[in-house]
Amino acid sequence: MADFMSGFRVSSSGMKAQSMRMNTISSNIANINTTRTPEGGPYRRKDVVFESMPEVKNFGEILSANSPRSNIQRVQVTDIVSDRKAPLLKYEPDHPDANEDGYVAYPNINMMEEMTNMIQATRAYEANVSSLQATKDMALSALELGR
Repeated sequence: MADFMSGFRVSSSGMKAQSMRMNTISSNIANINTTRTPEGGPYRRKDVVFESMPEVKNFGEILSANSPRSNIQRVQVTDIVSDRKAPLLKYEPDHPDANEDGYVAYPNINMMEEMTNMIQATRAYEANVSSLQATKDMALSALELGR
């Protein structure tokens, strides 16, 4: 049963990471026209940073394990970074955030890139759901064999 639990934890870590990635992409899309933030200036595109981490077990599994499994890795979001690209300048002299030359600084966000990233994150999330479901089905089959 411990192997099934590792599968559940690895898949759920992937789902959590991709969910955070989808939320970040949604924030980028929602703020595509935000010219003023509390930090000053236009919104900066955000991106998540993933890191591979050893699969952590609970204390009971560590005590009952016959051999350590260092090859099982899960994913974790370690940071959300702001893009440092220069903002896009558009000539709109009547805009309240226009500079002295009449240009407004808009976030440097490419809608096609964000939509592509959203599709990629959605597919990765779905793959983790499929993996979780397959692990669950195997665990249920193993329990049926034990009857």
